[in-house]
Amino acid sequence: MIELDARGDVAQRLVEIAPDIVFNALHGRFGEDGCVQGILEWLRIPYTHSGVLTSALAMDKARAKAAYVGAGLPVVESRIAPKAEVMAAHLLPPPYVVKPNNEGSSVGVYLVQEGANTPPRLSDDMPAEVMVEAFAPGRELTTTVLGDRALTVTDILTDGWYDYDAKYTPGGSRHVLPADLPPAIFDACLDYALRAHRVLGCRGISRTDFRWDETRGLDGLILLETNTQPGMTPTSLVPEQAAHCGVGFADLCRMLIEDASCDR
Repeated sequence: MIELDARGDVAQRLVEIAPDIVFNALHGRFGEDGCVQGILEWLRIPYTHSGVLTSALAMDKARAKAAYVGAGLPVVESRIAPKAEVMAAHLLPPPYVVKPNNEGSSVGVYLVQEGANTPPRLSDDMPAEVMVEAFAPGRELTTTVLGDRALTVTDILTDGWYDYDAKYTPGGSRHVLPADLPPAIFDACLDYALRAHRVLGCRGISRTDFRWDETRGLDGLILLETNTQPGMTPTSLVPEQAAHCGVGFADLCRMLIEDASCDR
């Protein structure tokens, strides 16, 4: 096994290494937006996880939401707006969320609190256009789809906002597995995650995140997003859910490798 950093001339390095298969463990732009997938298909190198179009679609939050709506999946109100406009006035009633349209792992996410008098002051490294999305209150839930099977539901407990640090820092969050939910909500998470996986055209594995406002029953279950390159670290949710369902980490990796292809 050879570990390859995505910096530099990736295509040239791949030609030099000539791997039989690439296990794609990249996150964010280039790694999960269809770019590296396009290079691998051009070089005819089989790779894990989803293909070019699916990766690009899932990474584009606005277009992914349009796909969810077309499939009858529940999402919150959102819009794409110029960064300057977002900083000039509230485009939605607080609370709401502002985030890059093409980014993952809760990178660059701003929460505008209820009662906020002024619009958010966004950092200089935010893109020129951002997504403004109504805040979905409630519990943070997530479901993994492996192959064509929705595994289980995890309830993610944190002391505050489930941001990048909470996701990737040991102890940053607590995972309740399986989630203690009414059967109808648990089953809906499985159903919605599988439908999202299918409508986006995911391959191998995906993880879909939800918010559930338990005061509203099934109407309070909102689909946030689907991650086509879910984390595989010791604190990650996917290996935990797979292990809970009897699939150890080595077997999980083996299943993804066996599914590898350069025609996705």
